[in-house]
Amino acid sequence: MIVSVHQPQYLPWIGYFHKIAKSDLFVYLDDVQYKKREFQNRNRIRTKTEWQWLTVPVITKERFLQKISEVELDNTSRWQEKHWNSIKINYSHAPFFKDYREDFENIYSRKHDRLAGLNIEITAYLLKCFGISTPVKLESEFGLPGASTERIVNICKKLGADTYFSGAGGKDYMDETLFEKENIKLVYQDFKHPVYKQAYPGFEPYMSAIDLLFNCGPESPKIIKG
Repeated sequence: MIVSVHQPQYLPWIGYFHKIAKSDLFVYLDDVQYKKREFQNRNRIRTKTEWQWLTVPVITKERFLQKISEVELDNTSRWQEKHWNSIKINYSHAPFFKDYREDFENIYSRKHDRLAGLNIEITAYLLKCFGISTPVKLESEFGLPGASTERIVNICKKLGADTYFSGAGGKDYMDETLFEKENIKLVYQDFKHPVYKQAYPGFEPYMSAIDLLFNCGPESPKIIKG
């Protein structure tokens, strides 16, 4: 069984979904420390000129060591309305935006209290749109010890995985010997970012996966899976 893991991200990029699609089981790392200025609470969308960040405000004051599962949204601002308006403005002319508009409007009209819940809800919807049926679990359900590579190995052992499918960035920090000791095969993702027609001239890679969805619609699963 091939297992992959990753922190819940906000409006993830398409490589995130490629990794899930190539796995037999995916685990949300929601029991690890939240890190600022990463993709857990922000991502990029395409604009007429280039791209822009959409950042979800979260409460971090005096909560330096909080886990991702504990991060609360700062709903004192009208961030949901602002994000949805930005998406509408920049994708209203995309070929398939109208096909998904109502579902996204519903997501952004609902009140969300925690970041992980918001991210997982959006990801679940996109997985459905992309035809990816890989089962998912929450790391917090396991209560496993360890940090970094040891933590991942423990997840694999808990799930009976014989293969761990890591993002390419794992090469920079993964202790490969820990997988060898447990007879778990370590495979690194080799994802080549596809080029597709966007709503505006030119091509900007590494956007949120909604960019692919709104521009390519039913062709998106084929593009993601290669």
